[in-house]
Formats: sequence, C-alpha cells, structure tokens
Amino acid sequence: MIYVLFIVAIIATVFAAIKISAYADGISRLSGMGSLVIGTFLLAGATSLPEVTTSVSAIYLENPDLAVGNMIGSNLFNLLILAVFDVVYRQRKILTSIDQQQKYTATFGFIMMAIVPIALFFTIEIPFLNVGMDTLLIIALYLLSLWVMRRKRPREKGSNEGTVEEKYTLKEAVIGFFAAAITILLAGTLLTYAGDQIAVISGLGSSFVGSFLIATTTSLPEAMSVFIAFKLNNSNLAAASIIGSNLFNMLILCLCDFLYGESILQSASTSHMATSVLLTVNSAILCYAIFSRNGRNVYLGPSIAIIFFYIVAAVWMFIL
Repeated sequence: MIYVLFIVAIIATVFAAIKISAYADGISRLSGMGSLVIGTFLLAGATSLPEVTTSVSAIYLENPDLAVGNMIGSNLFNLLILAVFDVVYRQRKILTSIDQQQKYTATFGFIMMAIVPIALFFTIEIPFLNVGMDTLLIIALYLLSLWVMRRKRPREKGSNEGTVEEKYTLKEAVIGFFAAAITILLAGTLLTYAGDQIAVISGLGSSFVGSFLIATTTSLPEAMSVFIAFKLNNSNLAAASIIGSNLFNMLILCLCDFLYGESILQSASTSHMATSVLLTVNSAILCYAIFSRNGRNVYLGPSIAIIFFYIVAAVWMFIL
C-alpha cells in the first residue's frame, strides 16, 4: 500500500509541475517581469515545495539525515536535469544562450553549496538561536542574490515573448500557478511519509533514501518545468528554474536548522560529506560553463562532467 501512495504522489507531482511551468511561462510574458526573475524565484520556489514538506516533515520525524540528504540529493539531481537537457538539446547550446545575468545566481549557488561540506565538518553554533553560523551565512547570501537580481536588469534572449498566442489572462495564469503550487505541496507531504516508510521497509537507510529516492521524486517538478520550458522555447526560464531551485533548497535547509533546535549539519551523518563535496564540484562546473560561454573547445564537456559526478555520488551512497 505504501508503494501505491508513493506512486500516486509522484503522478500528482508530475501533473501539477506540467501545469505550473506553462503558467510561469505565461506570467513571465504577461507581467513583463521576464523569464530570469520568474524562473529564479517564483517558479523555483513553487517547484521546490516538495522539498519543503519533505525536509520539514523529516525534522518532526527526528530524522536529520533525511532532511540533509534530501537537500543535497535534490540539488545534485537538479544539476543533472540541466546537464541531461543540455546534452539532449545540444544544438541549442543552452548554457551559452541563456542570459548572462544567470552567472550571478550560479555563483551564489556555488558559494552556498561550498558551505555545506565545511559545516558538516565544523561550524560555530549561535547559542541563543541554536543554529550554526553556516545557516546565517546562507540566508545572507540568498538575500544578497535577491538584491543583485533587482539591480541587474536581464536582457531576454531566445524568449518567445510576443510570438505566441496567449491562452489565458495574467489573472488566470496567477490563479492557476498557485493552484498547481498547492497540489505540489500536498503531493510532497505524501512523498515524505511514503519515503520514510520505504526507508524502514527496504532497509536502505535514511541517507541513501533521502539523497536519491526522495530527492529524485521531489525534484520531478523541476524536471517537468525544464521540459515544458524547452517545449515552449524558453531555455532562459528552464535554466533559471534549476539554478533558483538550488538556491531555494539551501533556504529550506536553513529553515530545518531553526526547527531542529541544534545545528542540523553537525547532527547529520558524515556520509553526506562526499555527496556535498560532489555537489560543490558540480556547482563549480556549472559556473564555469556559464562564464566561459564560447571559450570551450568541447561544448558538452561541462554537462558530461556533471552527469559523471552525479553517477559517482549515487554509487558512493549506495555502497556506503
């Protein structure tokens, strides 16, 4: 029965993600805000809702490994999604065609990811807040990224703005967006419960289940949002949703730190060290791909490297 609930939650998540991506694409055009802002913050936040419910529920289940593993695994899988689509749609050269403003969010993402393995090894706990210094640094970086995005006005490239017939009004797009977001939130709660039970039944352990089984399923909205964005010929929205989701997931980790009552990364298993380092490496590769633009001899090199390191992380957690 638990596996049936798990599958039902996955189906509901995929369906809602398909709708929410189309609505986000419409909002980016109808509102005039652009794909970069909508993708990085609005769509990224909505598609990360399963991670919110999964990680917060894991805290109340007294399972910090599930919460930390879900965040690391989700971010790894998000980068894998972008890399795979970059290979599949290699003619478009996604990482060289997206707006250059995404180099700022990618850089903030890399710095945030680099904090995690350091904090797993050592952190300074803030006594009156009962959280690690790493949490405050991540929150400060996220807020700084918001400020930078407001200052840097993106220039839309490869957008289909003005070339498509709108299917709905801005109001209808906003209402549909939030309806789909609520569906994703509810499905994420069900995924958390089912995943925790599967971890117990299968004996695979919370670290592996959190990092790969649940992380992969809760990243389905990101996968579908990227797929739909490409179908809508909006690669800028696709990349922004992935990079933004990784930033938002780090904010979720901070929320979990506050709820847990002590440094969550210090309480988590050291088995996350290797996967968090590989996540940092993949984040650095993404930054390199965006910054280097046309300066690479082999265009697909970075994406292939990201896929390779994801496989290494998955094998490492499975055999651990």
